[in-house]
Amino acid sequence: MSDILARILDTKRIEIAALPPLPDLKARALDAAPPRDFVGALRAKSAAGHAAVIAEIKKASPSKGVIRADFHPAGIAQSYAQGGAACLSVLTDRNYFQGAPEYLIAARAACELPVLRKDFIIDTAQVWEARAMGADAILLIVAALATPHMQDLEALALELGMAVLVESHDAAELEQALTLKTPLMGINNRNLRSFETQLQTTLDLLPMIDAARIAITESGILTPADVALMRDHSVNTFLVGEAFMRAADPGAELARLMQRK
Repeated sequence: MSDILARILDTKRIEIAALPPLPDLKARALDAAPPRDFVGALRAKSAAGHAAVIAEIKKASPSKGVIRADFHPAGIAQSYAQGGAACLSVLTDRNYFQGAPEYLIAARAACELPVLRKDFIIDTAQVWEARAMGADAILLIVAALATPHMQDLEALALELGMAVLVESHDAAELEQALTLKTPLMGINNRNLRSFETQLQTTLDLLPMIDAARIAITESGILTPADVALMRDHSVNTFLVGEAFMRAADPGAELARLMQRK
């Protein structure tokens, strides 16, 4: 585990302790609008011959600082929907990514796309909180979780009707990810220690992922050539944030990058 990830998880434990009582979170979660079909939206895009894009709404990151100062989640969500996104990913971490649950709520209300809560989920209370804010999917990061705990978090998410995107950085992590039921296998091309990105990471790990699962390449997708490289290897699902967030019109940049006709 990298030093930055360890610091983030320490912060998360403090945040979790300050969450509303669990009965309150459960009541809000059970009263929330029904989940949208995150996996189905990705499969439908791919079946139609398009790149299936999880378009990220992200204001800042620990390594890059503020990425988008002019930050309006609802408008960005609408732009992504017009640009052909299959789903959204919204950062809700406040301390390191300048995100907020309110951003997810606003983005989801502005369009019909399913929405992933992008955060560091390590406790069942956060899963209930995700559903309470309207999330249709959650992220589980293998580097942050022991396998049995990860399986328990997934079980609760699935029980609540949410999808689970499990993220790996290497073969050992992917082996753990494959013990989960979810079809969504995220491969992060960014090295957690050096923060360098290598698209080869996705290509190297692809043979471990069977056809029933969906390989999702994350980080370092910056040009149409990057997209073509992945699609030439039958990787049709992408999670992209920074390349879109730096553009004046994120949805137009999505369409350009994915060469949508």
